[in-house]
Amino acid sequence: MKLSVSKVIDRPPAVVWQFYAVNHLQNHPRWDPKMELQQLTEGPIGVGTRIHRRHTRIGAPIEGTMEVVEFEPERAFGVVIHDSTPTGPLAVHSRMTAEPEGEGRTTLTIQLDIPAMAASMDPSMVEASLSKMKELIEAET
Repeated sequence: MKLSVSKVIDRPPAVVWQFYAVNHLQNHPRWDPKMELQQLTEGPIGVGTRIHRRHTRIGAPIEGTMEVVEFEPERAFGVVIHDSTPTGPLAVHSRMTAEPEGEGRTTLTIQLDIPAMAASMDPSMVEASLSKMKELIEAET
């Protein structure tokens, strides 16, 4: 199942990129409070960065890792997520793009490629996260 959700943010791509990609570890729990992240590799976030994830979105904790596979400043940030779920391993590809949208605005798009076994994921969860991101980014600057 492929899922794509977009929202226009009243900030330039550089600001959106800094919030979402460069400061991902600090900011992800702000828009998704049931998520804990810990960087496993050293250095700034970039291709090859590995991060431990733990979330309680559906009750029991689910743990896994994510690896940054795409890092194009102010344009695209992609990760492959590997979670251990009660029904077995789950791999999801997630990609964020930031497209300039006129003067000082950005279209932020989150794309998820979810295996069929997890296709029951509710798109409203992603939409709610994106709305929260918009609120946080616009409030900071």
